[in-house]
Amino acid sequence: MGRGHHHTDGHHGRDGHGQDHAHLHAPTRYDRAFAIGIGLNLLYVLVEAGWGLWAGSMALLADAGHNLSDVLGLAVAWAGATLARRAPSKRFTYGLKGSTILAALSNALLLLVALGAIVLEAAQRLADPRDVPGLTVAGVAAAGIAVNGLTAWLFARGRHGDINIRGAYLHMAGDAAVSAGVVAAGVAIWATGWRWLDPITSLVLAAIIIVQTLKLLREAAEMALAAVPRGIDYDRVAAALAELPGVMQVHDLHIWPMSTTEPVLTAHLVMPAGAPGDAFLRRAEAMLHDRFGIGHATLQVESGREDCDLAPAHQV
Repeated sequence: MGRGHHHTDGHHGRDGHGQDHAHLHAPTRYDRAFAIGIGLNLLYVLVEAGWGLWAGSMALLADAGHNLSDVLGLAVAWAGATLARRAPSKRFTYGLKGSTILAALSNALLLLVALGAIVLEAAQRLADPRDVPGLTVAGVAAAGIAVNGLTAWLFARGRHGDINIRGAYLHMAGDAAVSAGVVAAGVAIWATGWRWLDPITSLVLAAIIIVQTLKLLREAAEMALAAVPRGIDYDRVAAALAELPGVMQVHDLHIWPMSTTEPVLTAHLVMPAGAPGDAFLRRAEAMLHDRFGIGHATLQVESGREDCDLAPAHQV
């Protein structure tokens, strides 16, 4: 910040430091959903892998490997959500809310590694297909539809507002689709005797999941790099602030995710009439929360009598 800038006093508490902070309600807790999902999927992984080894089915083993990566993914997502509830400290002044972003990023990378191993094994099996009991494969995979579908349902209501929860949901919903594909492949193998259907099914399903995972990875990477959260239009936020009474100009506007559910904003407002007081800041805060879902804002008011070092768009 440049010298001589006027800082407003707008904290909800009486801190006198010229910052206006608001906090969203605490994100919904999914501890029970994580516990149930991990337990069910871990049990199913053991059953499916055992049957896959017995039947010599690459499709079952691929699905079991994918489910195991999801068990690990659920554990990572749960750890991130738990750490995010840690109170702020002098070392971590925002707490550990960013753990949810790291969890989502780790989940995407973990899933890509698991899918790479599945694709490699399926390609090797395609060169040397094995006899597979189709109905056994279909029966075991059918149970996976129920397990993964139930787990996905546990996270369904949180998938739109939290990328960490959405990652868990996509993994489980994707697994349900994979299991459905394996059921279809098992029935087709039983009916036709085409052994190559087993590895081909693994490759097709892996390709579908990789596309979804890359989308998750891109969004998680954007959050890790403090990009403006998707769903928030930077220009619309700037225009809304500029329309506030007495505001002549808005600059040094930054919007980034503090966690997968909590966006943060800072901005300089040029107001020639000077600091408007706490009531103005509370109204600005309410507007940012209601229109854009931004509940943690820091606004600095400047009179415009001196040039701000951070006014140019390329300065941060």
